Amino acid sequence: MICVIHTRATPEQMEQMLEALGIYIKLAVDVKRRILAGGGELHADCEQVLLKDGSEQADIWGADWYPFKQTVGYESIINIRPSANNRSMEIQDPALREQVNQIVQSLLGGVQWQ
Repeated sequence: MICVIHTRATPEQMEQMLEALGIYIKLAVDVKRRILAGGGELHADCEQVLLKDGSEQADIWGADWYPFKQTVGYESIINIRPSANNRSMEIQDPALREQVNQIVQSLLGGVQWQ
């Protein structure tokens, strides 16, 4: 299940987002609106949910959340954007990586679930 997270995630939302992959959560993060969509099997599915929620594609970046380690991964096919000077699956701009990290940590970090 893909959840759109506007405020700190609940334990129930965390459980729902973990259903697909069990040990980590695929994310699409809107750096302008400071929200994310998480869950499912593909970053692109999360991206589509955010687009339907009103996000602009240029503001959305793919990431992964590893709740057991409380860390963010920055690799996704949706991050390959030559027009944004990002020619890799990994978010290459350190400032953008930090922005994604701050949003993910603020919305998902420390949330306990069963």
